[in-house]
Amino acid sequence: MSDPLARLRDLAAVRAESGMRRVLRPRPAAGDGLLDLASNDYLGLARDPRVVEAGVSAARAYGAGSTGSRLVTGSLALHDELAAALASHTGASCGLVFSSGYLANLGAVAALAGPGVLVVSDAQNHASVVDACRLSRSRVVVVPHRSPADVEAALSSRTESAAIVVTDAVFSVDGDLAPLADLHAVARRQGALLVVDEAHSLGVVGDSGRGAAHAAGLAGCADVVLTLTLSKSLGSQGGAVLADPAVIEHLTNAARAFIYDTALAPAAAGAALRAVQVLSEEPDRVAAVRARALDLHAAVTDAGWPSLRPDAAVVAAIVGEPAAALAAATACAEHGVRVGCFRPPSVPDGQSRLRLTARADLSDAEVELAHLALRAAAAVPTR
Repeated sequence: MSDPLARLRDLAAVRAESGMRRVLRPRPAAGDGLLDLASNDYLGLARDPRVVEAGVSAARAYGAGSTGSRLVTGSLALHDELAAALASHTGASCGLVFSSGYLANLGAVAALAGPGVLVVSDAQNHASVVDACRLSRSRVVVVPHRSPADVEAALSSRTESAAIVVTDAVFSVDGDLAPLADLHAVARRQGALLVVDEAHSLGVVGDSGRGAAHAAGLAGCADVVLTLTLSKSLGSQGGAVLADPAVIEHLTNAARAFIYDTALAPAAAGAALRAVQVLSEEPDRVAAVRARALDLHAAVTDAGWPSLRPDAAVVAAIVGEPAAALAAATACAEHGVRVGCFRPPSVPDGQSRLRLTARADLSDAEVELAHLALRAAAAVPTR
Protein backbone atom coordinates (compact mmCIF):
# COMPACT_ATOMS: atom_id res chain seq x y z
CA MET A 1 0.00 0.00 0.00
CA SER A 2 1.14 3.58 -0.62
CA ASP A 3 2.53 5.76 2.14
CA PRO A 4 -0.32 8.07 3.30
CA LEU A 5 2.23 10.71 4.33
CA ALA A 6 4.18 10.76 1.06
CA ARG A 7 1.99 13.53 -0.36
CA LEU A 8 2.68 15.70 2.68
CA ARG A 9 6.44 15.20 2.38
CA ASP A 10 6.26 16.12 -1.31
CA LEU A 11 4.36 19.30 -0.48
CA ALA A 12 6.91 20.17 2.21
CA ALA A 13 9.73 19.79 -0.32
CA VAL A 14 7.96 22.12 -2.75
CA ARG A 15 7.47 24.71 -0.02
CA ALA A 16 11.12 24.54 0.99
CA GLU A 17 12.30 24.92 -2.61
CA SER A 18 10.06 27.94 -3.30
CA GLY A 19 10.87 29.81 -0.09
CA MET A 20 7.40 29.16 1.29
CA ARG A 21 8.24 26.93 4.26
CA ARG A 22 7.13 28.32 7.61
CA VAL A 23 8.55 27.33 10.98
CA LEU A 24 7.68 28.16 14.57
CA ARG A 25 10.21 30.22 16.52
CA PRO A 26 9.29 30.47 20.21
CA ARG A 27 9.72 33.93 21.70
CA PRO A 28 11.79 33.89 24.92
CA ALA A 29 10.01 35.27 27.98
CA ALA A 30 12.76 37.81 28.50
CA GLY A 31 13.01 38.66 24.81
CA ASP A 32 15.87 37.95 22.42
CA GLY A 33 17.33 41.43 22.13
CA LEU A 34 15.74 42.21 18.76
CA LEU A 35 13.62 45.29 18.22
CA ASP A 36 10.16 43.83 17.63
CA LEU A 37 8.43 45.41 14.63
CA ALA A 38 6.47 42.26 13.82
CA SER A 39 3.99 42.02 16.68
CA ASN A 40 0.52 43.59 16.81
CA ASP A 41 1.07 45.20 20.22
CA TYR A 42 0.33 48.61 18.72
CA LEU A 43 -0.11 50.56 21.95
CA GLY A 44 2.58 48.75 23.94
CA LEU A 45 0.03 47.36 26.42
CA ALA A 46 0.86 43.64 26.34
CA ARG A 47 3.48 44.10 29.06
CA ASP A 48 1.98 47.17 30.73
CA PRO A 49 2.04 46.40 34.48
CA ARG A 50 -1.55 47.58 34.93
CA VAL A 51 -2.82 45.30 32.17
CA VAL A 52 -0.76 42.33 33.34
CA GLU A 53 -1.87 42.75 36.95
CA ALA A 54 -5.52 42.93 35.89
CA GLY A 55 -5.09 39.60 34.13
CA VAL A 56 -3.44 38.07 37.17
CA SER A 57 -6.18 39.37 39.47
CA ALA A 58 -8.88 37.90 37.22
CA ALA A 59 -7.14 34.53 37.20
CA ARG A 60 -6.93 34.56 40.99
CA ALA A 61 -10.61 35.46 41.28
CA TYR A 62 -12.07 33.11 38.66
CA GLY A 63 -9.39 30.48 38.05
CA ALA A 64 -7.14 29.63 35.13
CA GLY A 65 -9.92 28.72 32.72
CA SER A 66 -13.55 29.64 32.16
CA THR A 67 -14.57 25.95 32.59
CA GLY A 68 -17.16 25.83 29.82
CA SER A 69 -19.02 27.54 27.03
CA ARG A 70 -20.76 30.85 27.68
CA LEU A 71 -24.21 29.22 27.62
CA VAL A 72 -23.28 26.52 30.15
CA THR A 73 -20.83 27.42 32.94
CA GLY A 74 -18.33 29.75 31.29
CA SER A 75 -20.06 33.11 31.28
CA LEU A 76 -18.62 35.60 33.76
CA ALA A 77 -19.67 39.05 34.83
CA LEU A 78 -16.21 40.03 33.59
CA HIS A 79 -17.22 39.11 30.03
CA ASP A 80 -20.23 41.40 30.25
CA GLU A 81 -18.15 44.23 31.73
CA LEU A 82 -15.67 43.88 28.89
CA ALA A 83 -18.40 43.86 26.23
CA ALA A 84 -19.96 46.98 27.76
CA ALA A 85 -16.61 48.79 27.90
CA LEU A 86 -15.84 47.96 24.27
CA ALA A 87 -19.30 49.10 23.16
CA SER A 88 -19.00 52.33 25.13
CA HIS A 89 -15.57 53.10 23.70
CA THR A 90 -16.62 52.54 20.09
CA GLY A 91 -20.12 54.04 20.37
CA ALA A 92 -21.87 50.72 19.74
CA SER A 93 -25.10 49.68 21.45
CA CYS A 94 -23.87 46.47 23.08
CA GLY A 95 -21.50 43.59 22.55
CA LEU A 96 -20.71 39.90 22.86
CA VAL A 97 -17.27 38.54 23.77
CA PHE A 98 -15.78 35.59 21.85
CA SER A 99 -12.63 33.63 22.60
CA SER A 100 -10.75 35.02 19.56
CA GLY A 101 -11.10 37.61 16.85
CA TYR A 102 -11.05 34.83 14.28
CA LEU A 103 -14.08 33.22 15.90
CA ALA A 104 -15.85 36.58 16.20
CA ASN A 105 -15.72 36.87 12.40
CA LEU A 106 -16.73 33.25 11.86
CA GLY A 107 -19.59 33.60 14.31
CA ALA A 108 -20.91 36.94 13.07
CA VAL A 109 -20.76 36.37 9.32
CA ALA A 110 -21.89 32.74 9.33
CA ALA A 111 -24.81 33.41 11.70
CA LEU A 112 -25.99 36.54 9.90
CA ALA A 113 -25.71 34.87 6.50
CA GLY A 114 -27.12 31.59 5.21
CA PRO A 115 -29.35 30.44 2.35
CA GLY A 116 -31.20 33.37 0.83
CA VAL A 117 -28.57 35.90 1.94
CA LEU A 118 -25.96 37.35 -0.41
CA VAL A 119 -22.52 38.05 1.08
CA VAL A 120 -20.34 40.66 -0.64
CA SER A 121 -16.70 40.53 0.47
CA ASP A 122 -13.66 42.67 -0.33
CA ALA A 123 -10.94 40.78 -2.20
CA GLN A 124 -8.35 41.62 0.46
CA ASN A 125 -10.35 40.72 3.55
CA HIS A 126 -8.63 38.75 6.31
CA ALA A 127 -8.54 34.95 6.15
CA SER A 128 -11.04 34.74 9.00
CA VAL A 129 -13.56 36.65 6.88
CA VAL A 130 -12.79 34.46 3.88
CA ASP A 131 -13.37 31.33 5.96
CA ALA A 132 -16.55 32.82 7.41
CA CYS A 133 -17.85 33.40 3.89
CA ARG A 134 -17.08 29.80 2.96
CA LEU A 135 -18.96 28.52 6.01
CA SER A 136 -21.91 30.84 5.54
CA ARG A 137 -23.85 28.67 3.05
CA SER A 138 -24.55 31.91 1.22
CA ARG A 139 -23.76 32.90 -2.32
CA VAL A 140 -20.58 34.97 -2.00
CA VAL A 141 -19.45 37.68 -4.39
CA VAL A 142 -15.83 38.80 -3.98
CA VAL A 143 -15.44 42.36 -5.23
CA PRO A 144 -12.31 44.35 -6.15
CA HIS A 145 -10.47 46.00 -3.30
CA ARG A 146 -12.03 49.16 -1.84
CA SER A 147 -14.66 49.50 -4.58
CA PRO A 148 -18.08 50.72 -3.40
CA ALA A 149 -19.25 50.79 -7.04
CA ASP A 150 -18.64 47.05 -7.40
CA VAL A 151 -20.34 46.42 -4.07
CA GLU A 152 -23.41 48.33 -5.30
CA ALA A 153 -23.45 46.41 -8.58
CA ALA A 154 -23.39 43.10 -6.72
CA LEU A 155 -26.14 44.17 -4.34
CA SER A 156 -28.41 45.73 -6.95
CA SER A 157 -28.34 42.64 -9.18
CA ARG A 158 -28.97 40.11 -6.43
CA THR A 159 -31.88 37.71 -6.34
CA GLU A 160 -31.56 37.10 -2.59
CA SER A 161 -33.94 38.87 -0.23
CA ALA A 162 -31.17 39.85 2.21
CA ALA A 163 -27.50 40.81 1.95
CA ILE A 164 -24.37 41.46 3.98
CA VAL A 165 -21.37 43.55 2.98
CA VAL A 166 -18.24 42.57 4.90
CA THR A 167 -14.92 44.41 4.95
CA ASP A 168 -11.82 44.89 7.00
CA ALA A 169 -11.63 48.43 8.38
CA VAL A 170 -7.83 48.50 8.05
CA PHE A 171 -6.49 45.80 5.77
CA SER A 172 -3.89 43.68 7.48
CA VAL A 173 -1.45 43.31 4.59
CA ASP A 174 -1.11 46.85 3.18
CA GLY A 175 -2.50 48.83 6.11
CA ASP A 176 -4.94 50.84 3.99
CA LEU A 177 -8.34 52.02 5.21
CA ALA A 178 -11.69 50.89 3.81
CA PRO A 179 -14.04 53.63 2.47
CA LEU A 180 -16.55 52.90 5.23
CA ALA A 181 -18.82 55.91 4.77
CA ASP A 182 -19.28 55.12 1.08
CA LEU A 183 -19.76 51.42 1.75
CA HIS A 184 -22.38 52.19 4.37
CA ALA A 185 -24.24 54.50 2.01
CA VAL A 186 -24.31 51.74 -0.61
CA ALA A 187 -25.37 49.10 1.91
CA ARG A 188 -28.16 51.32 3.25
CA ARG A 189 -29.49 52.11 -0.24
CA GLN A 190 -29.59 48.40 -0.99
CA GLY A 191 -31.00 47.24 2.34
CA ALA A 192 -27.85 45.36 3.41
CA LEU A 193 -26.02 44.99 6.70
CA LEU A 194 -22.45 46.28 6.82
CA VAL A 195 -20.05 44.10 8.84
CA VAL A 196 -16.73 45.82 9.64
CA ASP A 197 -13.70 44.02 11.08
CA GLU A 198 -12.01 46.59 13.34
CA ALA A 199 -9.09 44.30 14.25
CA HIS A 200 -6.36 46.68 13.02
CA SER A 201 -8.24 49.96 13.62
CA LEU A 202 -9.38 49.76 17.25
CA GLY A 203 -6.92 51.78 19.32
CA VAL A 204 -5.26 53.27 16.24
CA VAL A 205 -7.88 54.98 14.05
CA GLY A 206 -10.15 57.83 15.09
CA ASP A 207 -10.52 60.02 18.15
CA SER A 208 -9.07 58.18 21.18
CA GLY A 209 -8.70 55.08 19.02
CA ARG A 210 -12.46 54.51 18.86
CA GLY A 211 -12.07 52.77 15.50
CA ALA A 212 -12.72 53.36 11.84
CA ALA A 213 -16.50 53.06 12.02
CA HIS A 214 -16.66 55.76 14.70
CA ALA A 215 -14.32 57.97 12.66
CA ALA A 216 -16.59 57.51 9.62
CA GLY A 217 -19.64 58.64 11.60
CA LEU A 218 -21.19 55.16 11.79
CA ALA A 219 -21.08 54.67 15.56
CA GLY A 220 -24.31 53.17 16.87
CA CYS A 221 -25.92 52.61 13.45
CA ALA A 222 -28.29 49.67 13.72
CA ASP A 223 -27.28 48.38 10.28
CA VAL A 224 -23.53 48.27 11.13
CA VAL A 225 -21.95 45.30 12.90
CA LEU A 226 -18.40 45.57 14.27
CA THR A 227 -16.07 42.65 14.90
CA LEU A 228 -12.74 43.08 16.63
CA THR A 229 -9.89 41.34 18.36
CA LEU A 230 -8.47 41.93 21.81
CA SER A 231 -5.01 40.73 20.76
CA LYS A 232 -3.69 43.79 18.97
CA SER A 233 -4.07 47.28 20.44
CA LEU A 234 -5.42 45.85 23.69
CA GLY A 235 -2.44 43.53 24.17
CA SER A 236 -4.53 40.58 25.35
CA GLN A 237 -6.40 37.79 23.57
CA GLY A 238 -9.98 37.21 22.48
CA GLY A 239 -12.56 38.88 20.27
CA ALA A 240 -15.94 40.58 20.30
CA VAL A 241 -18.91 41.55 18.15
CA LEU A 242 -20.45 44.98 18.79
CA ALA A 243 -23.89 45.66 17.35
CA ASP A 244 -27.56 46.42 17.83
CA PRO A 245 -29.23 44.32 20.56
CA ALA A 246 -31.18 42.38 17.92
CA VAL A 247 -27.91 41.24 16.36
CA ILE A 248 -26.38 40.26 19.69
CA GLU A 249 -29.50 38.29 20.63
CA HIS A 250 -29.33 36.45 17.31
CA LEU A 251 -25.63 35.63 17.69
CA THR A 252 -26.15 34.36 21.23
CA ASN A 253 -28.67 31.87 19.85
CA ALA A 254 -27.28 31.11 16.40
CA ALA A 255 -23.51 31.69 16.22
CA ARG A 256 -21.91 28.26 16.41
CA ALA A 257 -18.48 29.80 17.07
CA PHE A 258 -19.99 31.28 20.23
CA ILE A 259 -22.36 28.52 21.36
CA TYR A 260 -19.96 25.59 21.05
CA ASP A 261 -16.70 27.22 22.09
CA THR A 262 -15.20 27.46 25.56
CA ALA A 263 -15.53 31.00 26.88
CA LEU A 264 -12.64 33.45 26.92
CA ALA A 265 -10.26 32.77 29.83
CA PRO A 266 -10.64 35.11 32.84
CA ALA A 267 -7.07 36.41 32.65
CA ALA A 268 -7.48 37.48 29.02
CA ALA A 269 -10.82 39.16 29.74
CA GLY A 270 -9.46 41.00 32.79
CA ALA A 271 -6.38 42.19 30.93
CA ALA A 272 -8.42 43.39 27.95
CA LEU A 273 -10.85 45.27 30.18
CA ARG A 274 -8.00 47.15 31.85
CA ALA A 275 -6.44 47.87 28.46
CA VAL A 276 -9.68 49.49 27.26
CA GLN A 277 -9.58 51.67 30.36
CA VAL A 278 -5.95 52.64 29.72
CA LEU A 279 -6.82 53.50 26.12
CA SER A 280 -9.58 55.81 27.33
CA GLU A 281 -7.34 57.39 29.96
CA GLU A 282 -4.29 57.85 27.70
CA PRO A 283 -5.44 58.86 24.20
CA ASP A 284 -1.97 60.22 23.41
CA ARG A 285 -0.93 56.64 22.67
CA VAL A 286 -3.16 56.74 19.57
CA ALA A 287 -1.41 59.75 18.05
CA ALA A 288 1.97 58.27 18.99
CA VAL A 289 1.45 54.99 17.16
CA ARG A 290 0.24 56.74 14.01
CA ALA A 291 3.26 59.07 14.08
CA ARG A 292 5.61 56.11 14.45
CA ALA A 293 3.91 54.37 11.52
CA LEU A 294 4.77 57.37 9.35
CA ASP A 295 8.37 57.19 10.61
CA LEU A 296 8.59 53.51 9.62
CA HIS A 297 7.03 54.26 6.25
CA ALA A 298 9.76 56.84 5.65
CA ALA A 299 12.35 54.21 6.56
CA VAL A 300 10.87 51.72 4.09
CA THR A 301 10.72 54.18 1.19
CA ASP A 302 14.21 55.44 2.03
CA ALA A 303 15.42 51.85 1.62
CA GLY A 304 13.89 51.85 -1.87
CA TRP A 305 10.87 49.57 -1.45
CA PRO A 306 7.38 50.54 -2.64
CA SER A 307 4.97 51.15 0.23
CA LEU A 308 1.51 52.63 0.73
CA ARG A 309 1.28 55.53 3.15
CA PRO A 310 -0.15 53.90 6.29
CA ASP A 311 -3.63 54.73 7.54
CA ALA A 312 -3.00 52.94 10.83
CA ALA A 313 -0.06 51.00 12.32
CA VAL A 314 0.72 48.54 9.50
CA VAL A 315 3.53 49.42 7.08
CA ALA A 316 4.26 47.17 4.09
CA ALA A 317 7.49 46.97 2.11
CA ILE A 318 6.88 45.26 -1.26
CA VAL A 319 9.92 43.08 -2.01
CA GLY A 320 8.76 40.70 -4.75
CA GLU A 321 9.51 36.99 -4.69
CA PRO A 322 9.20 34.86 -1.52
CA ALA A 323 12.91 34.03 -1.32
CA ALA A 324 13.84 37.71 -1.61
CA ALA A 325 11.40 38.69 1.13
CA LEU A 326 12.69 35.93 3.39
CA ALA A 327 16.28 37.04 2.78
CA ALA A 328 15.36 40.64 3.58
CA ALA A 329 13.62 39.61 6.82
CA THR A 330 16.67 37.55 7.80
CA ALA A 331 18.96 40.50 7.10
CA CYS A 332 16.79 42.75 9.26
CA ALA A 333 17.09 40.26 12.13
CA GLU A 334 20.85 40.13 11.69
CA HIS A 335 20.85 43.91 12.13
CA GLY A 336 18.75 43.78 15.28
CA VAL A 337 15.18 44.18 14.01
CA ARG A 338 12.40 41.60 13.73
CA VAL A 339 9.89 42.24 10.94
CA GLY A 340 7.04 40.20 9.50
CA CYS A 341 7.51 38.33 6.24
CA PHE A 342 4.33 37.82 4.19
CA ARG A 343 4.37 35.36 1.30
CA PRO A 344 1.65 33.68 -0.78
CA PRO A 345 -1.08 32.72 -0.07
CA SER A 346 -1.25 35.65 2.36
CA VAL A 347 -0.37 37.97 -0.55
CA PRO A 348 -0.58 37.61 -4.36
CA ASP A 349 2.25 36.00 -6.31
CA GLY A 350 5.10 38.41 -6.93
CA GLN A 351 4.09 40.65 -4.02
CA SER A 352 5.85 39.06 -1.07
CA ARG A 353 6.73 41.71 1.43
CA LEU A 354 8.04 42.74 4.78
CA ARG A 355 5.37 43.95 7.15
CA LEU A 356 6.35 46.34 9.91
CA THR A 357 4.01 47.29 12.72
CA ALA A 358 4.42 50.51 14.64
CA ARG A 359 4.13 50.78 18.40
CA ALA A 360 3.27 53.82 20.47
CA ASP A 361 6.28 53.27 22.72
CA LEU A 362 8.99 53.19 20.03
CA SER A 363 11.89 55.52 20.80
CA ASP A 364 13.74 57.72 18.33
CA ALA A 365 16.77 55.44 18.66
CA GLU A 366 14.65 52.39 17.78
CA VAL A 367 13.26 54.11 14.71
CA GLU A 368 16.81 54.93 13.61
CA LEU A 369 17.79 51.28 14.13
CA ALA A 370 14.90 50.30 11.85
CA HIS A 371 16.21 52.72 9.21
CA LEU A 372 19.67 51.14 9.33
CA ALA A 373 18.34 47.57 9.25
CA LEU A 374 16.04 48.21 6.30
CA ARG A 375 18.79 49.89 4.29
CA ALA A 376 21.07 46.92 4.97
CA ALA A 377 18.33 44.45 4.01
CA ALA A 378 17.63 46.28 0.76
CA ALA A 379 21.27 45.87 -0.21
CA VAL A 380 21.16 42.05 0.11
CA PRO A 381 21.62 40.46 -3.36
CA THR A 382 18.64 38.40 -4.58
CA ARG A 383 18.92 35.36 -6.82
